Amino acid sequence: MTETTLTHPTAPAPRSAVLDDAHVGDIRGALGTIKQDDTGERRGLSAKFKTLLAIVGPGLIVMVGDNDAGAFATYGQAGQNYSTQLLWTLLLLIPVLYVNQEMVLRLGAVTGVGHARLILERFGKFWGAFSVIDLFLLNALTLVTEFIGITMAADHLGLPKVASVILAAAIIIASAFTGSFRRFERIAVALCAASLLLVPLYFMLHPKTSQMAHDFVVPVIPGGSGELATVMMLIIGIVGTTVAPWQLFFQQSYVIDKRITPRFMKYEKADLWIGIAIVVIGAAAMMGLVAAAFAGTKGFGNFTDTAGLITGISAKAGKVAGVLFAIALLDASIIGAFAVSLSTAYAIGDVFGMKHSLHRGIKGAKGFYAVYAGLVAAAATIVLIPGSPLGLLTQGVQTLAGVLLPSASVFLLLLCNDKQVLGPWVNGPKTNAFTAAVVGVLVSLSIILTASVLFPDISSNMILDIMAGCGVAGVLAAGYAFTRRRTATKEDPIDRTGRDNWRMPPLETLTRPVMSTGRKIGMGALRTYLLIAMVLVVIKIVQVALGN
Repeated sequence: MTETTLTHPTAPAPRSAVLDDAHVGDIRGALGTIKQDDTGERRGLSAKFKTLLAIVGPGLIVMVGDNDAGAFATYGQAGQNYSTQLLWTLLLLIPVLYVNQEMVLRLGAVTGVGHARLILERFGKFWGAFSVIDLFLLNALTLVTEFIGITMAADHLGLPKVASVILAAAIIIASAFTGSFRRFERIAVALCAASLLLVPLYFMLHPKTSQMAHDFVVPVIPGGSGELATVMMLIIGIVGTTVAPWQLFFQQSYVIDKRITPRFMKYEKADLWIGIAIVVIGAAAMMGLVAAAFAGTKGFGNFTDTAGLITGISAKAGKVAGVLFAIALLDASIIGAFAVSLSTAYAIGDVFGMKHSLHRGIKGAKGFYAVYAGLVAAAATIVLIPGSPLGLLTQGVQTLAGVLLPSASVFLLLLCNDKQVLGPWVNGPKTNAFTAAVVGVLVSLSIILTASVLFPDISSNMILDIMAGCGVAGVLAAGYAFTRRRTATKEDPIDRTGRDNWRMPPLETLTRPVMSTGRKIGMGALRTYLLIAMVLVVIKIVQVALGN
């Protein structure tokens, strides 16, 4: 790869939709550089490996960032209460993770425009505002859970709570305020490497590998029908913590900020697979080591919180194991805080036309950095307020994420079928079919989650009724889509030649997509459900906070 210096100023290429000129130029990754004028073919294993090193980052960080403080609690609860019997959920989530994140990385590399901005421009002000507002609120609450994880880790390590929270907030803010994309990514990648601390912990507690292998591929609902409601809530929690709405906004914008274009798509897909492998290995290791720590003890089946996990691990494997788990929790909380804060700052910068890039210094992107720092500072402050309902905030995050995830997936699917946006990169029939099925499952889980918040004593029969109703609705929707496709005028096959150099034209040159009757009905139903569900959930949370 050439290392010649560009003699011309970086600026958006003609007919490009890129909104910030800092998003065009050399790729300066944590592990390598690719010059903007380096268009040569990668020949040989060495050249391809160097290119991959330079590209690695977006997929790795978004996936490892998903194994955050909330994930520690959720996977830990699964291991403590049900041993490794829910490991199979991770196997089922692998294709969901890949398909969702592959679509957003494609959108980022091809369009040069963030997720929130595309929703605003293609679906109108209501949905654009809705996507940014709910992302902002949900991410703010998620950040609080990251700092809850920091306080629990600090407590076990014997560090003062106030000083630890302030220091962690300062590190999170300072890491992004360097004005150098490469410096930030190097810090983030180093933290991702530290997440592998869970692997030696796994061997220190030595869970039964054969049992884990069996539970990874054989689905089981533990506890029988009497515990179906409880187990379903935990499965929904695993889905919510593994496939989160902020991931879509983060990776699309981060791919853009790293200046990755379609010609490096296969390397970015490899980066995504690396991230998925690490996150699944980490999640499985967490379930396994926690299961081994609590097997045969009074604590088995009685999960309390992440602090209880640390205590149980220390009792089983010694002080060093407890310290390693606390350090891993601290590391995961900081990575999660990085990613969640950035996803919000990117989205707000995209929608309001502010300069928004880690390539810029503070003076060059004041609003972008103000949003980032403001979110981190607010979350840290909330955690330090005596008597803050931290458990209630955690519940609110999980519930709202479950409610909003289906809408995020719907917009993602629609955008990836918009030929004006993706041109030769639009979805194929197989991707559409799989994603539609995933959306149907997510809607079902969202409805069950919302019902469980409104009716804490929800019965197994009610859950089965909801699943059956959603199944019938899904079959009817699939039948309608199939019939409509059979009767529709046959379209010409998608011409994918030359797609490595195809970029979306400027947004103002695109015509607004025509909304079919079916789509209007679907969008209207989605809007109604989201508004009703969010209002009901917020009312319930307020009632609990007031002690009613």
